[in-house]
Amino acid sequence: MKLVEIYTDGACSGNPGVGGWAAILMYKDTRKEISGAEAETTNNRMEMTAVIKAFEMLKEKCRVKLYSDSAYVINAFLEGWTEQWSKNEWRALSGGKIKNIDLWEKLLGLEGKHSVEWIKVKGHSDNENNNRCDLLARTAIKKEQ
Repeated sequence: MKLVEIYTDGACSGNPGVGGWAAILMYKDTRKEISGAEAETTNNRMEMTAVIKAFEMLKEKCRVKLYSDSAYVINAFLEGWTEQWSKNEWRALSGGKIKNIDLWEKLLGLEGKHSVEWIKVKGHSDNENNNRCDLLARTAIKKEQ
């Protein structure tokens, strides 16, 4: 099974506001950068969209190391939140509906096709690929505005 390393990031100008997302996919010596923007969204939706768009680029089952600075996305998988939410009909323990159900369902469907290792990175630090994703996402915002 191919090992693909993916870095993702999302950003928003205002929250909600214009948002951008970006991902870098790396397989052996191949590197692909993708990005995009939405007119009215939130930071969390952009973080999730980056992961979704990256997974959509994978044409076969892969081993994936996914790096993100989004605690929202990473912890949802590492802490088992997604399993709990889906068992609880997308309700939090407090009883309220989970936000971004449409994206969580899509993300779970895509994630389930691969063997994914979720890795939290510190944002805005010395991680070159995370910083590049941040720049790509912010550039996408500027193009949308």
